[in-house]
Amino acid sequence: MRTAYQYRLRPTKQQAVKLDRWLEMLCAQYNYLLADRFNWWEQNRSPVNACPLVCHLPELRDNPDYYSQKKTLPQLKKTHPWYSDIYSQVLQDVVKRVKVTFDRFLKGDSSGKRSGKPRFKARNRYRTFTYPQMKEGCLQGNLINLPMFGKVKVILHRPIPEGFKIKTASVTKKADGYYLTLSLEDKTVPEIKPNFNPDKITGIDVGLKEFLITSEGETVAIPQHYRKAQKRLRVIQKRVSRRKKGSNRRQKAVKQLGKQHKKVADKRKDFHFKTANWLLSKYDVVAHEDLNTKGLARTRLAKSVLDAGWSSFLSILANKAENAGLLVVPVSAHNTSQDCSNCGEKVPKKLHIRWHDCPNCGCSLDRDHNAAINIKNRAVGQSVLKAQRLLSNSRIGCEAHTILASS
Repeated sequence: MRTAYQYRLRPTKQQAVKLDRWLEMLCAQYNYLLADRFNWWEQNRSPVNACPLVCHLPELRDNPDYYSQKKTLPQLKKTHPWYSDIYSQVLQDVVKRVKVTFDRFLKGDSSGKRSGKPRFKARNRYRTFTYPQMKEGCLQGNLINLPMFGKVKVILHRPIPEGFKIKTASVTKKADGYYLTLSLEDKTVPEIKPNFNPDKITGIDVGLKEFLITSEGETVAIPQHYRKAQKRLRVIQKRVSRRKKGSNRRQKAVKQLGKQHKKVADKRKDFHFKTANWLLSKYDVVAHEDLNTKGLARTRLAKSVLDAGWSSFLSILANKAENAGLLVVPVSAHNTSQDCSNCGEKVPKKLHIRWHDCPNCGCSLDRDHNAAINIKNRAVGQSVLKAQRLLSNSRIGCEAHTILASS
C-alpha cells in the first residue's frame, strides 16, 4: 500500500535560490523535450500513402521516445555544464513526465480518455521536481538529505509510522513556501473487517443545501469557503489588475492573491478530512452516489459545486476507508431523489421541490434524506458483490467469505 505525507520545508536563503534555479532549468528541459516530440509528430503523423496539404520532406530520424530522450541527458550536461548540478534521476523524471503527458494526449489514459494538447510551461507554472528513489535513513531528525542538494530543514508535524519505507520525495513550490511530499510504502495489507454490523451501514447524499445528509437523518452544514472569501479575493484581485505588468509591486500582489487562494483550498481540504474521519468513526460501510462532477461543473451551479469539492471529498473518503479496512461503495445516482425509499414507487419532482411526499404509501420526509435512504438500500446488495470480488485475493479471502456469510 502507498500513502503520502506532506511536510513544510524551511530552506535557507541560499537553498531557496538553488531550488528556484533547479526549477527554472527543469522547466527549460521539459519544454525542449516536449518541443522535440511535437516537431517529429507534426512532420511524421501522415501515413505513407497520404500527403498533407502543406507537403515537405521530414527529417529522417526515429520517433523520440522515453529511452532515446533519456540518452540525450549525458550530452546535455556536456553542452550545458550547469545541468550537472542537478541529480541525474531528477532529470530522468522530467523525461518520464513528458512521456506520460504526450502519451495521454495521443493514446489516452487507462480508461481511454484523451487529454488536451500539452502546453509549454512558463517558469512560474513549473513547481515540482521528484526524486524517484530515496536511500534508507535519508530523514535524520528534522533534516531531509536530498541527493546533490544537501540537508534541508523539515517541519515534522507528524512522525512517520514504524514499518513505513520512504520510496520517493517531491519538492513543491507553493504560494506560501516550499513543501516536501514523501511517498511511503507499507507492505502490510489492511484487513477488511470480518463482519459488518447492519446498524453501521449508511448512505450519504451530498448536496448544496447541506454538504451531506446520512440515511439516519444526520446533516453536515456546507461551509462555502470560497463564497465567504470572495470579498477579500475581490479586493486583492483588483489590486493586481491595477498594477503595471512586470513590476515588483504587481508580483507582490500576485503572491498575496495566491496565498489567499491557498488558504481557501486548505480550509476546504481540512473540512473534507474531518468529515471523512467523522463518518468512518461511526460507520463500517459508507455508500454514496457515483456522481459525474465534471459534468456538474459545467452547469450554472458550477461555482457552488466546485466550492463544495465533492470529488475531492469522495476521493479522501475512499482512501481513508481503505487504510482503516472499511468499505466505501459507489452506487448509481439514477432516480435516487425520485424513487420513494419506503415503497419504491417513482414520485417525479422538480429540483426546487425539497420535500418528498409519496401519494402511494404516505411517506413524507426531506428530499435529500429520502435519497440517502435509497443510496443505502442500493449499497446493501452491492456490498455483497464487492465481497465476492475480494475472494479473488488470497490474502483476504477468508475475510470476504465471512462478509458473504453475514450478508
